[in-house]
Order: sequence, then structure tokens, then C-alpha cells
Amino acid sequence: IAEHMVHSQKTSPHVYSTIEADVTNIVDSRNTNKDSFHDKYGIKLTYTPIILDACIKAIKDFPLINTSLENDKIIHHNNINLGVAVALPDNNLIVPVIKTCEEKNIIGLARSSSDLALRARNNNLEADEIFGSTFTVTNPGIFGSLFGMAIINQPNVAILSIGAITKKPVVKETEYGDIVVVRSMLYLTLGYDHRIIDGAYGTKFLARIVSELENFDTNEIK
Repeated sequence: IAEHMVHSQKTSPHVYSTIEADVTNIVDSRNTNKDSFHDKYGIKLTYTPIILDACIKAIKDFPLINTSLENDKIIHHNNINLGVAVALPDNNLIVPVIKTCEEKNIIGLARSSSDLALRARNNNLEADEIFGSTFTVTNPGIFGSLFGMAIINQPNVAILSIGAITKKPVVKETEYGDIVVVRSMLYLTLGYDHRIIDGAYGTKFLARIVSELENFDTNEIK
């Protein structure tokens, strides 16, 4: 893992963009539906599959995020294979891969991510389940970090870091003027390979993820 990270830093000129999302609607929906979701599907409802689903939808409009570089050639991948970083009990890290994510809904993503995370922590992953990612998501927010600047998981060209969801006062515009309200906010940081992705493209991709999260259809987790 250490060699892989050093190789990535030497290979890809890393650039980072950070954006903030109002996920109050998602937090409220999860709190309302988490018990019924578990009773119905037998798995915990976390924020991870909702964020993964937003990434998949954004990648479809920004396909350069789902590529890799071989020398001077851009390789476009037909499938979206999401690597999801998992912290292990011994403080190491592993990145199991959910294959063909474009075929899965939020329930399928929840089931796949839960299964892979559990087997990763129990050292029961198959060899091919840790290879083949085309985009990676890591979540230091579960440990309290507001945001993180992750190292790209080669041969991916981008990685998304999810921060902690925190309540904070936010100014909202209304027809009666600006008001201050308490909202659940989330920082998302995208690290990307500047050889192929520039700041405008990376930031537009991030903004699309935010749009998906802030306009999340709560019926998808009922």
C-alpha cells in the first residue's frame, strides 16, 4: 500500500477541489427510514450508498472521471467500478471494488458496500474484489474529519473524499429576505490527475454530485 501511494504521487500531479453540500434532507430521510429499511432489506442504511449513487449519476455526465491513462493514451472504461475504502481493525486500509455500479440502485449499492466492508474486516475478500476500480471513494468523515485530501488510487484519475456531516448555521435566501437556519452540511473533496482533468471539469463534476444530493428523492430509500 505504501509503495502504491508513493507511486501515485510520483505519477499523477494532484489537484484538489472542495465543495459543500446541504444534506439535511438526506439526514432527515435516513433517520426516518433506517429502521424500516433494515427490517425490509436486512442491512443498515448508511449515507454511503446514497453518495455512491450520486457519484454514478455524475460520472455518466462527466465520463472523463471514469478513465485511466496508459502512457499518453486515455482509456475510457465501459463500466463504473467504484472502489470504496474500508478501515480495518489493525488500522490498515483496503479498497474493495463494487463492479458494474451503473447497473445498481441504492438498495443494490447498500447491499454490495455492506457485504464487501464486512468481509474486508474479516479478511474474507476474494482477490479480484480489490482490483479493477475506475473511481474511488474514501470516507474519513466517519472518524470526524471535516474533509480530506486523499491520494489517487492508481490507475484511477480521481478520488472523492467525504467529510463529516455537521450541523451549522447557514444563510438561506427566501422571498422575505435572508434568514439563518441550522442545516446538516457536508464537505466533498475531489482529488484528480491534472494531466487529464482540469479545475473546471473537476469542479463541475463535484457540483453535479452536490446537485444530486441536494435534490435526493427520498422514495429511493423507502
